[in-house]
Amino acid sequence: MAGTVLVVEDLAASRAFAARLAALLRPGDLVCLEGDLGAGKSELARAVIRARAGAPIEVPSPTFTLVQHYDLPDLKLAHADLYRVSDPGEVEELGLDEVLREGALLVEWAERAGAALPADRLVLRLEAPDPDRPERRLLTVEPPSGDDRFAALLP
Repeated sequence: MAGTVLVVEDLAASRAFAARLAALLRPGDLVCLEGDLGAGKSELARAVIRARAGAPIEVPSPTFTLVQHYDLPDLKLAHADLYRVSDPGEVEELGLDEVLREGALLVEWAERAGAALPADRLVLRLEAPDPDRPERRLLTVEPPSGDDRFAALLP
């Protein structure tokens, strides 16, 4: 399925999208968050984690730790940020394959992983189209092939 572009008007709309996504996640799901610095990848990941937790838990950035783990009541969830990864070989040392066997994984800057991550993934690409409306985003949703669960994210 080709990507579908959604207009996310503000932070509330982004959080509503994140809540819909959080409800769909199950073990083995890989969600790749793409976009320039400041596009809203981390904010979207935080909103997904908090929505799945059902509480406003602390969700620190994994920029320096590379991976943060959340053992939620009904799903193990991890949030990775590969911005500081300079070689795809480093990704294998992070144990992300184990995360996917046991839970779901949100990855920022997944393109830095090369072939170290499975190709079967949900890709969410964020971009800010208008500097005069910094809260507005275009969100391209590219579901994994053969998985209709994520159609619920689309209008």
